Amino acid sequence: MSERAAPFYCPYCGDEDLRPSEEGHGAWECAACNRAFQLKFLGLLTKGLQRNDDGGERI
Repeated sequence: MSERAAPFYCPYCGDEDLRPSEEGHGAWECAACNRAFQLKFLGLLTKGLQRNDDGGERI
């Protein structure tokens, strides 16, 4: 199994000062905005991405 994937920036403020949280797997803390968040991989989509007639993506 590969190592934990790290986020590049905070989803709330956009800052890059992130640290792994002690709350568990996938939990991160942002030192800039003092928020904690958790990332979780849900799985692969069975259909994947499909294109609309206008060229836009849909799920």
